Amino acid sequence: MPKRHGKKVSLKATLQSQQSRLKAKQKVDYAAQVAEQKGKRRKNQNSRKSNSSQSLPTVPFRPTDAILLIGEGNFSFARALLVDPPPGLEHLPPAAVTATSYDAEEDCYAKYPDAKEIVETVRNRGAQVLFNIDATRLHKYPAFKGRKWDKIVWNFPHAGKGITDQDRNILSNQRLILDFLRSAPHCLVQGPIPLVHRKRRRKSQDDDEDEDDEDDVVMDNISDSDGEPSVQSATTTIGRGTVLITLRNVPPYTAWDVPRLAKSPPKPTRTGDTPNPRYKLLRSFVFQRSLWKGYEHRMTKGDRAHGQGTTGVGGEDRTWEFCLQD
Repeated sequence: MPKRHGKKVSLKATLQSQQSRLKAKQKVDYAAQVAEQKGKRRKNQNSRKSNSSQSLPTVPFRPTDAILLIGEGNFSFARALLVDPPPGLEHLPPAAVTATSYDAEEDCYAKYPDAKEIVETVRNRGAQVLFNIDATRLHKYPAFKGRKWDKIVWNFPHAGKGITDQDRNILSNQRLILDFLRSAPHCLVQGPIPLVHRKRRRKSQDDDEDEDDEDDVVMDNISDSDGEPSVQSATTTIGRGTVLITLRNVPPYTAWDVPRLAKSPPKPTRTGDTPNPRYKLLRSFVFQRSLWKGYEHRMTKGDRAHGQGTTGVGGEDRTWEFCLQD
């Protein structure tokens, strides 16, 4: 009996040992499978990023749009839009474009040495140029009374207060964006939620990842004079006006979290303050500076004063397009 008992114990130990080795092998095999799957995902993501980087640039305007440009700096974007526009916008009426600057006219020319000549070009084309326009008070200006736009565009907004503390700097710019989004609805065309048309590959996680799931998004390619596709049009069905905000898609700008501010703004902290409207994110896309010939984003603070500083080193520029929610 003792020997048989000893054999049973030995058999039990052997089985336990085998089970332990089997579990260990299963763990190793599982880890190998996970690593292989991760490797495939990375490869697919890199492939999608490569395809995304090679995709045609997006033009977010129609030739029938009324366009309000905010914070134009040296007005080089307005000039690019009017003088040498990308394919599809050759027939955009200059009178449909209103370009504005936060600065007084004299201050603008002092900051940007090339601005005076550019403004003359823009005005000679037939577009309206306005100075002393605060993006957070659009509804307060008599020049805007009764006027509505299909697109309100703010490229690279910044509070420009020179705050060195990063957290305070982020908060300052978030307040700026929120105030702008609260003011913009007064100047937007009313109508149904627009559908953006885009005929292209299936959306990947790396491209337009912030779009609302229910959006019907389709784009059409526009060909150049040789018949080769050169840009993706962003034509939309006629509907309510949209707001387009372009930022560097790198820290600290990503910390501003513009999509969240627009879609789910914080509640007012003071009694009596008007709550921010809620926006719907129609899409986001890479902003291709090279598409806008002669455009240069200029900065004015610190060692970047007098229009000598530029941005754009590393990473990408990205545009988010919103419309008001129902």
